[in-house]
Amino acid sequence: MNKLILDRRTVVRGSLATAAATALPIQNVYAQAYPSQNLKVMVATREGGGADRNLRLFWGVWKKYFKTEMEASFFPGGAGRVGYEKYMGLAKPDAYTLLFGNMGPEVLNWVVAPPRGFKFPDDYKYWLRVDSDPSVIFVNAESDVKTVDDLVALGKKRELKVAASRVAHPAVVGILALARQTGMKVNIIPLSGGKNTRAGVKSREMDCGVLPAGGIARRKKAFRILCVFDDTNRAPEATRNAPTVNQHFGMSLPPLVSARAFAIKSEAIKKHPDRMKILQDSAKKVFADPDFKAAVLKAKSPWEYISYGGLEECETYVSNIVKIGAEFKDLLKGKA
Repeated sequence: MNKLILDRRTVVRGSLATAAATALPIQNVYAQAYPSQNLKVMVATREGGGADRNLRLFWGVWKKYFKTEMEASFFPGGAGRVGYEKYMGLAKPDAYTLLFGNMGPEVLNWVVAPPRGFKFPDDYKYWLRVDSDPSVIFVNAESDVKTVDDLVALGKKRELKVAASRVAHPAVVGILALARQTGMKVNIIPLSGGKNTRAGVKSREMDCGVLPAGGIARRKKAFRILCVFDDTNRAPEATRNAPTVNQHFGMSLPPLVSARAFAIKSEAIKKHPDRMKILQDSAKKVFADPDFKAAVLKAKSPWEYISYGGLEECETYVSNIVKIGAEFKDLLKGKA
């Protein structure tokens, strides 16, 4: 008799538990299971560049909290356009496929010419900024040009050959703004990527180059940084106390930084707010993890350039870049 009563109670409890689970909102059930498969990240540049390096440094710690594996694929071409168009065309809005790129130059792409197949800024959103790497002007360490004032003086005498990774880049906007302010003459020569840009300056085929500071600061013996396009010089030791353009020349440029960031389809944000919360909460933990700082320093990157930013910070950055990019739109297109 007692056994029968216990069995009945067990059956009743089991039925109630099943009913309760069935009554849960579907998204809550999915939230408990997420992530149940690997995270796919599409990168809008070639493998081995700055974005790849930052992605792997970040993922090396993020996987402790997100608890899955990452599958990275690279889609270089069109100064980032190929990667974005591939992502927007292929990625499902399920919060399992993200885009990783460099907000500055890739947003400037859409200033120069609208994207094909999707609308900017409506169809995707940057939701996590990993770093804020300021643009700099740099020269060969053995150059006779020792200061930014030397460079400006030379640029008033003759046209400077300026190496750049691509024309539509915050660093290019910076030197164009400086040229407008000072009257120096510049000829922007895109060399397809940071490695080639550094090589052009190293060989002295170029008078100077413009790139994010991180890759130059790691090579102090080869290059000298002349100035920084940011509100303050956050890493004076790494940049030999290079002045900021705003302070030195009385300008008011917004921070012209390379900001590597994760993006996601807007549709995924709307469909899966629960999954977005898991992505955001787990990723934010990385910045306070000492293992992340150790990994960045081991890679000889300035820790001062690591900078968390959420949706709001990313939107502010995008807005500033779009605004100043519009001022130099014709020059970024290669028109006089």
